[in-house]
Amino acid sequence: MIQYFIQDGANLRQSAAKSPTDLRAPEIFWIDAVTPDGQEMAWLREVFGIDTEAVEQEADIESSARAYEENGAIYLRSDFLCDRQQACGVVPVKLVLTGERLISLHDEDVPILRLLRLRLRNRPVPEGGAVSLLADIYALDVEHSADALENIHAELKDISARALAERRGSDEEAAEFITRLAIQEERNGTLRRNLLDTRRALSYLARERHLNKGQTRIVQQILRDIESLDGHTAFIFDKINFLMDAIVGFININQNKVVKIFSVAAVAMLPPTLIASIYGMNFEYMPELAQTWGYPMSLGLMVVSVVVPFWYFRRKGWLK
Repeated sequence: MIQYFIQDGANLRQSAAKSPTDLRAPEIFWIDAVTPDGQEMAWLREVFGIDTEAVEQEADIESSARAYEENGAIYLRSDFLCDRQQACGVVPVKLVLTGERLISLHDEDVPILRLLRLRLRNRPVPEGGAVSLLADIYALDVEHSADALENIHAELKDISARALAERRGSDEEAAEFITRLAIQEERNGTLRRNLLDTRRALSYLARERHLNKGQTRIVQQILRDIESLDGHTAFIFDKINFLMDAIVGFININQNKVVKIFSVAAVAMLPPTLIASIYGMNFEYMPELAQTWGYPMSLGLMVVSVVVPFWYFRRKGWLK
């Protein structure tokens, strides 16, 4: 589906393109192609002469493949955040600046583009034209990234509170915490890569002098915001690593307790084993064997040899 915004008097009006004729109106400000079919892609090539090849998530990461100018049009290949249940994914979007129009092509709707479509309805045309609209898109993406980082931090705070409070919990609880940490680590990595992608696109626009003074100031502010968020992602990584080490340490402590109990039990059972071994010897001259009290005496001696070590270990606190 192709949606476009056209200037209608002092405000913008949103419409859906039903033929290539609709796209030829000179007042068109922004064209947003969401999951366009083959016919709609042909309309865009016919009217604007642009490359409509779909972008892929695993496309080249070098700058020359993601930001370039061709036949008078500026092409930017960027990733935008799209939450998918617990995961935090990205949707690749091709942004094309051609003349006074911005064209966006993507195979999946993007939250910030959907929000921008709602904001632009019946609103005046933004100052600065399509380039300013492009800067607004990246600014919304940075805001969305900041919100996602806040959600990650809130999740880590909950994990920290529960894991440290339940440090004597079971291994199953520890495994749950590790799974949650792994999800947040993946989300944080996605956010950091997305911020890098946004910084690269904005740096290209500034470097190639496609911005006026007002737009340059806005882009510089967005870049400063990205710099601060980038530092926050590093803090999140450190916090995830700390919590992961702490939880793994608690698992090791629980395992060491089990090993310690077995070790103490093995040591405590050595004396009775020694006594039983002695009286299991087949020597002719062992006085106790001929006495009626020999058997109860050996049993009592074994019991005492077990009780005394356990009493000593408990007094030392080695059984706790």
